[in-house]
Amino acid sequence: MKFPFTWPWMSRADRRTWRAARTVTDLGELMARWLEGDIASRPGYEARWGPDAETSPLVPTLAALCRAGYITTGSQPGLTGLGANGGWWEQHAWIDLVVTDRALLDRLVATVDGVMLVRVHDHHRGAPAANVGPSVVATTCDGEPRMEVGARTRAIDMPRLWPGLHRDLYEEITHGWYVTVVAPTAGSGGDRLLWDLLDEVSSGRERDEPDWWTYEPEPGECRLCGAPILHSGPYCGPACQIADQGDPSPEPRKAVS
Repeated sequence: MKFPFTWPWMSRADRRTWRAARTVTDLGELMARWLEGDIASRPGYEARWGPDAETSPLVPTLAALCRAGYITTGSQPGLTGLGANGGWWEQHAWIDLVVTDRALLDRLVATVDGVMLVRVHDHHRGAPAANVGPSVVATTCDGEPRMEVGARTRAIDMPRLWPGLHRDLYEEITHGWYVTVVAPTAGSGGDRLLWDLLDEVSSGRERDEPDWWTYEPEPGECRLCGAPILHSGPYCGPACQIADQGDPSPEPRKAVS
């Protein structure tokens, strides 16, 4: 019987592809293509291996982030359940990203801060040391920590994370902001919220605001707040009438003679 054999190193063609990248935009496109299966290997990851099976549903979000300038280097979905060892596992959804553009960083932090747990490590030359908080426990088994994320990447580890890049791109990507975003709750609730927020970040759209004009009052209800009306007219009282002056379809006013 013959077994499939995979060479334990990156192919020459893939090495040339990564070496040819000159900008973070180039790098983001190649990372997206690796996530989507168009490139067999990427720097800092086991050669000729793609994303884990549990990452497959996240690929559209991760690829979009890479193409938007947020280079993703690690992630996991939020899950809970029994593991192969019979223990109860809880995973918090999380993602690691590298950002080199300050405006992109500000957008990311503004979108997720206060909703997610965020760790930002500044690797620019001369950047002051900052206490950004401890690592975050992202995975537990029977309540015992099994994985922590959000620690600062050591300078000595950068060559292992980004081997084979052009020296100028290597200099840029190793001196950006390294960001970890973690859902505060394990399982599907935090999972969906994290990826929805990251879709907002990559698409450039703002968080959806309520559409105040979708409410259609029933007969006898105030057209603004829905309270019962015990008199004639579309509003329950003067306050709602004044507040609704900007309504795009106001009641026609009676002519004053």
